[in-house]
Amino acid sequence: MVQTLPQRLYLLCYTVDKGKFQLDNLQGRGQLLRAGALTELARDGLLDATGGKVIRKPGREPDDPFAATVWHDLPDNKPKSWLQFVHNKAHTAEKPVRDQLVAVGEITVTRGRKLGLIPADLVTVPDPERVRVLRERVRDTVLGGADPASIPLEDLAAAVFTVELETSSVWSGADRKTYKEPLKALAARYDGIVPGLRKALRDSYLSSRAVGGGWSA
Repeated sequence: MVQTLPQRLYLLCYTVDKGKFQLDNLQGRGQLLRAGALTELARDGLLDATGGKVIRKPGREPDDPFAATVWHDLPDNKPKSWLQFVHNKAHTAEKPVRDQLVAVGEITVTRGRKLGLIPADLVTVPDPERVRVLRERVRDTVLGGADPASIPLEDLAAAVFTVELETSSVWSGADRKTYKEPLKALAARYDGIVPGLRKALRDSYLSSRAVGGGWSA
């Protein structure tokens, strides 16, 4: 059973209709997962984002080991820019979250070859309908017409982040144009809760995309 926001964000990169993780949705996914963990830390009062910078707050270490790792990365004596905490360790983010999903049966991983040549881990989603439900829950933040202030932070983040990463398994290019204004309202609501993180995620993604950055499925 999917429990954490990073786990949900990982699965949202899966394109149900095509039965695979498309390459364009893997670029920036490490940053996406870290931003998800940072959102949960903000929700739980374990960081402060006043002024658009971040500092770790004292408290009980998160039970989730991935969130705990991200929490310990944060500064505890002086607020700093978000970007380094989204970007610098993005390449280490996928494996721990993937391993969690394997452990609960949400995905399977086998060793194979991409394009018939390159050795790689091949990730399969045994129950695509569960991902479809996750996807529709995110899309409903717009299509359902709810007041952004009433949307749970996890759902808000999933919608906003997948827009910033242009995640086509959730939002098509046409969607982003059609729903431009309600999506802007969601982004503004998120920024009011965790200022600075959304922009850092977008900046990190654009930086990685420019050099072809991305990690395995």
